[in-house]
Amino acid sequence: MLRSALGWTASHPQTDFKEPAPVADSFVHLHVHTEYSMLDGAAKNGKLVAEAERQGMPAIAMSDHGNMFGAYEFFQKAKDSAVKPIIGIEAYVAPHSRFEKKPVFWSPAASARRAVTVRAARTSPVVAATPT
Repeated sequence: MLRSALGWTASHPQTDFKEPAPVADSFVHLHVHTEYSMLDGAAKNGKLVAEAERQGMPAIAMSDHGNMFGAYEFFQKAKDSAVKPIIGIEAYVAPHSRFEKKPVFWSPAASARRAVTVRAARTSPVVAATPT
């Protein structure tokens, strides 16, 4: 099927490959930054929801950096479509102080294995969902 769509007529050992597996019916992006995610997002809420709906996604999440300013607009755009909005935030957590730059150990077991760097320890996407 793919071979004929690409215009290939003869079978060649170098180009002989299997058809790609079908994509799952209900794929959902859970880590999406909108235009409200400073320096990291460019997706406008309306276009984001429209594209998710066009691709047949049942839901889409927003997980902006450190704020939820776009949550209301995101919800309003999604409620008029077939796409379920999932509201989230990529939060930053400082165990002691945001000014502390040395490695952080989250538990005795973790400290025995290795240190978690401050940047990796502070970034944590949080998604809240309500079952329907």
